[in-house]
Amino acid sequence: MPDSLHAGQPLYSRIRDELRTRIHAGAYQPHERLPSESDLMARYSVSRITVRQALGELEKEGVLFKVPGKGAFVSKPKPFQQLARLQGFAEAMREHGHEIYNRLLSIRTLPADALVAERLQLQPGAPLTELRRVRLLNREPVSLDVTHVAPHIGERLAREDLASRDVFVILENDYGIALGHADLAIDAQLADAETASLLALAPGAPLLRIERLTHDRAGTPIDFEYLYCRSDNFQFRLRVAR
Repeated sequence: MPDSLHAGQPLYSRIRDELRTRIHAGAYQPHERLPSESDLMARYSVSRITVRQALGELEKEGVLFKVPGKGAFVSKPKPFQQLARLQGFAEAMREHGHEIYNRLLSIRTLPADALVAERLQLQPGAPLTELRRVRLLNREPVSLDVTHVAPHIGERLAREDLASRDVFVILENDYGIALGHADLAIDAQLADAETASLLALAPGAPLLRIERLTHDRAGTPIDFEYLYCRSDNFQFRLRVAR
């Protein structure tokens, strides 16, 4: 069998795709060791370079991880949330059977800076409520959420069980505020020392930052937040149609 192409496809790509398919089908369980490089070389009649290229591609995708001197192991699948649906974090994760807990850091009234005031259609310096939480998924921190709401909502939220309940669920079910849509902006940042400590990361580790402005059914902005998300143990997904 040639070591470069197979039916017009690079051979490492075929090995990568077959291994990925078997992993997703459950042939190998999370943290199970994959066949050694020598076993894969014999199975596919290819060189070590080709096998390492295939495994390297899967490692970049997060499908496997390598332990020096021991081989390649199947990664635990990352929990994910669909950005195409307007859902609270706990609401989305509990659909998949995950354990959720919110560690409330602070809830306070402060003057709105120019950006937050513009997003919530307030006057700069107007009072608003800031809510800071660390979201834990299966007892691991996944994001720092900094939420801003008008004080008439914030005063009520301060009396709620914010450790186990989503703000979205409280707004809709308890306060009768029908949510309409959200505008999102996504960028990448490096974790500062405080955020890194809260999320159990090294300072300077990469973070995904989501800026989300949620409106009620009438189009009035009611909730503006920054979500600082770890990229190593959680995913956001989005389906885009042509």
